Amino acid sequence: MNVNVPENIPQNAKKELIKLLEGNRNFVNGTPTAKNMSLETLRKFAFHQEPYAVVLSCSDSRVVPEIIFDCGIGELFVIRVAGITAGDNIIESIEYAIKKLKLPLLILLGHDDCGVMKYAKEHYPNPTGDFRSILSCVYPVLSLNEDITCHNFFARQHTIWVEDKLLKTSNIIRTAVDNGDLYIAKCHFDHSTGLVDLI
Repeated sequence: MNVNVPENIPQNAKKELIKLLEGNRNFVNGTPTAKNMSLETLRKFAFHQEPYAVVLSCSDSRVVPEIIFDCGIGELFVIRVAGITAGDNIIESIEYAIKKLKLPLLILLGHDDCGVMKYAKEHYPNPTGDFRSILSCVYPVLSLNEDITCHNFFARQHTIWVEDKLLKTSNIIRTAVDNGDLYIAKCHFDHSTGLVDLI
């Protein structure tokens, strides 16, 4: 199945991105092919791991990267946090995947109907006593465009902002990108179609 990806990305990252987007089409078509979902597979990776991509996705119960991308045990290094908010521990988790596991591809996976985006919009610009660290990671997008009304558009803009923050705050991530060792794919998951699209 053919999927469109940018031409000017490192070949190793391009190969993995195509694999994941093709897996997403399998998910959409109801023809999953993932076979690495058994105890046998887990035992194979009992003392090491060999994922081929790191995914930062939302904690939302409807957004499960391994299922969405038709993957099994050991294929993805997944970091899940509400709203794909990029706090220090999240950034360091991504850095670990890049520096220690040498992964060539980082997927930033936002999605439709994100509760964090709705909550942030409702309470902007004054954060509530709850969820302050999450809101502090989302409000910068609203400060750039207070007129955002569509939560799904807000989520897409936030994904773009997360990439910018990662590149500005992490030497490990920025250096890997500059050296061609890492490609960051900004993606959005559409609940109505099941498709993951590149932003």
